Amino acid sequence: MKNITFYRRFESDIVAGRKTITLRDKSDADYTTGDIVSVARYEDNQFFCHIKVNAVTPVSFHQLNQDHARQENMTLEQLKSTIAEIYPGIVELYMIEFMLCKA
Repeated sequence: MKNITFYRRFESDIVAGRKTITLRDKSDADYTTGDIVSVARYEDNQFFCHIKVNAVTPVSFHQLNQDHARQENMTLEQLKSTIAEIYPGIVELYMIEFMLCKA
């Protein structure tokens, strides 16, 4: 099974189904539609759920819009700021669409 980590601040949104995408750089986007992925917190690698990957799509930083922000449960300004903080100067991202796997 593949693994992915998220910052602790996103855990409650993922578990509640409010966050349904993640934007990653190429090195962290090696997922395929249908993958079931084990999810842990970045800070302490503590497992908290499984997700199912629905799609992986390239997207430019400059193409980010309100729909992406809504799926990340953020404003567009917050989304762009967060991406710029995590990946300074990035141009090409990969949008990983997912859904929570219910136990």
